[in-house]
Amino acid sequence: QVQLVESGGGLVQAGGSLRLSCAASGRTFSNYAMGWFRQAPGKEREFVGGISWNGGSTNYAASVEGRFTISRGNAKNTVDLQMNSLKPEDTAVYYCAAKAFFGAVVAASYDYWGQGTQVFVSS
Repeated sequence: QVQLVESGGGLVQAGGSLRLSCAASGRTFSNYAMGWFRQAPGKEREFVGGISWNGGSTNYAASVEGRFTISRGNAKNTVDLQMNSLKPEDTAVYYCAAKAFFGAVVAASYDYWGQGTQVFVSS
């Protein structure tokens, strides 16, 4: 089992920045690729970005490419999502998730999930 806890959400004005963090515990964190997803009210959970077990590879949804950056610190068992140039349409609950292999963009492919953290971007 891997336990994931997100933090860092909040209210920010459009154009601002937030940094989300996900702390992992349980099985060896460095064995897992990590992903960030988000879910807005009335919408399906969507892929935001992912990072490989060693941080050497990342991928992003087109909607956040160039604005969001994922990083991880295996020594501290954390994965972060730096969000810049935020837009009202980025408003959602953000989740981190873990899986064995990097590259999946479908939520159902991930094995472990955090409880989510709310991000609200005002216009």
